[in-house]
Amino acid sequence: MSLLLILEQLLNGLQFGVMLFLIAAGLTLVLGIMNLVNLAHGSLYMVGAFVCAWVSLQSGSFLLGLVAALPATALVGILVELLVLRRLYDRDHLDQVLATFGLILFFNEGVKIVFGARPLRLDLPGWLSGAVEILPGAPYPAFRLAIIAVGLLVGLFLYWLVTKTKLGMLIRAGASNREMVQALGVDIAKLYTLVFGLGAVLAALGGVMAGPIYAVEVGMGEPMLIMVFVVIVIGGIGSIRGAFVGALLVGLTFMLCRAFLPGLFGLFLDPVGAAAVGGALASMAIYILMAAVLIARPRGLFPAHG
Repeated sequence: MSLLLILEQLLNGLQFGVMLFLIAAGLTLVLGIMNLVNLAHGSLYMVGAFVCAWVSLQSGSFLLGLVAALPATALVGILVELLVLRRLYDRDHLDQVLATFGLILFFNEGVKIVFGARPLRLDLPGWLSGAVEILPGAPYPAFRLAIIAVGLLVGLFLYWLVTKTKLGMLIRAGASNREMVQALGVDIAKLYTLVFGLGAVLAALGGVMAGPIYAVEVGMGEPMLIMVFVVIVIGGIGSIRGAFVGALLVGLTFMLCRAFLPGLFGLFLDPVGAAAVGGALASMAIYILMAAVLIARPRGLFPAHG
């Protein structure tokens, strides 16, 4: 086990964690402020990836795909909020789960109709397809470094938006007491639509960043959504800071355990047994982490409401 390999896996974990944060940030806004359990958030991640891939294939430009994917997914999200989700705010969480599960099926079939059932290819632009030498003799893919940079910039933007602006003040007030904010004359319906649109943009950005690394295919949002819920539970529901820290913890745990646990068990097991036990424990590692955090802090690391 070399120092360069450890550094590479740390960067992989940071990159994966930042990508989880892009998706988790939107969902934590919706869940924490609107008290809406939206299982269809992963579908918005899928829509963003498909729009970017399709536009990129037609135009030959990744940037055009990115520019098209963000507003298109925001529009889809706003329409879903206006036509479906607005009717669920006063319903219990079971109704919200059932309705948004139906939206997952709707989006999966809709994407098949619009883009076809086959996965789409999303190529990187030439200026991001190379590698950057982070240390002498240690090249690292430029696109993965770009994902880390984008995720950190989005985290700073959300921190500024939530803590330093009037809109952020209304968002925090709406999360704490919806009725009070409404009584002060704030149009809470428009605020919710705006928050949901912002969450859709963040999900689309996550999909665009993931597209060149993973397959752009129907149903790609569901496996990612499970990990995103783990991030939100670890970080604390409704907390952007918690989503950021939780995403980094999950990303690093997932990548480091997957890279090193089989080798660690190989010290005292045969190769087949080490691969089986190490792989199984690596798959469970983020859930073990979640259980450990909840035992110590049942409301997550940074709960939004104390």
